[in-house]
Amino acid sequence: MIETISTKLSLKDVLGSLKVRLGIGRMDYAVEPGLYAIGKPGGNSPVLVSANYKFTFDTLRKNLAGLDCWLLILDTKSVNVWCAAGKGTFGTDELIHRIETSELSKYVSHSRLILPQLGAAGVSAHEVKKCSGFDVDYGPIRASDIKKYIEMGCEATREMRTVQFNLWDRLVLVPVDLIAAVKYSLPVIGVLLVANQFAPKPFDKTDAAVSAGAVFAGTVLTPALLPYIPGNAFSLKGWLLGLGCTAGILGLSRKYTKDDRMLAAGSLLLYPAISSYLAMNFTGSSTYTSPSGVNKEMRKALPLIVGASAIGAGLVLGSHLLGGRKTK
Repeated sequence: MIETISTKLSLKDVLGSLKVRLGIGRMDYAVEPGLYAIGKPGGNSPVLVSANYKFTFDTLRKNLAGLDCWLLILDTKSVNVWCAAGKGTFGTDELIHRIETSELSKYVSHSRLILPQLGAAGVSAHEVKKCSGFDVDYGPIRASDIKKYIEMGCEATREMRTVQFNLWDRLVLVPVDLIAAVKYSLPVIGVLLVANQFAPKPFDKTDAAVSAGAVFAGTVLTPALLPYIPGNAFSLKGWLLGLGCTAGILGLSRKYTKDDRMLAAGSLLLYPAISSYLAMNFTGSSTYTSPSGVNKEMRKALPLIVGASAIGAGLVLGSHLLGGRKTK
């Protein structure tokens, strides 16, 4: 029995999408793979192939209002089409397997499949044809263009093939990394509050400001200003913004450069390194990168980030825990 699904999202769907945007339950947000119906599809209705990541699934179906079509959902382990294609779960073998297990040929009289363009890296069209008899067409990048694409006889315009990745596209990805960074910062804050009970020089609002600035530079400013920051490496972009934020806060506070050069030096090593690492996390969300490029950058950047963080943390902690209180 083929399940017919609505193109209208429920409140539960909307709240689920919001939770995923905030990084909550991300890896468990999936639908069952298999064949679904939109409207009242028949033998000549188009077959759209997508991932079982529910956010992707919901984005697709809400853009299909008024269409009669089939959805063939692959088991991508709750990963979106683009990332799953790179990992191989949105791939040739899974597509052939899902065609067979769903008995797709029983429901359609044609042999055309419409796949998302961003899934092309994982699928060998000639192998799919050879093993299943189905031809592969690559549809538009954005789900919002699918109806127009089908109405035009499955012909895509140049705009439909172009990845925009504008400011809004980048900012909607920010909450996941920002929430994760804040979550991992909480235990550190707890340790510092305990340390303040006996530290000769307690951590204060300036320390909090440079820490927050490092997180903000790496998770928010870098994605927002990505095309305008010098350099190609995300780690370099994040480091530059982190350095600017740290130096700016230190300069405004005045006390670091005047009273404690050890603390200033440690901060200028530690906090830009944190920004650099957080910015590098965005490589998995960006259209500017490739798997080989990301691996190359990580091999070069991680030793520098770890080294700078270790030395910087040592200087910052040493200044607070071993330094004496300043007297007027």
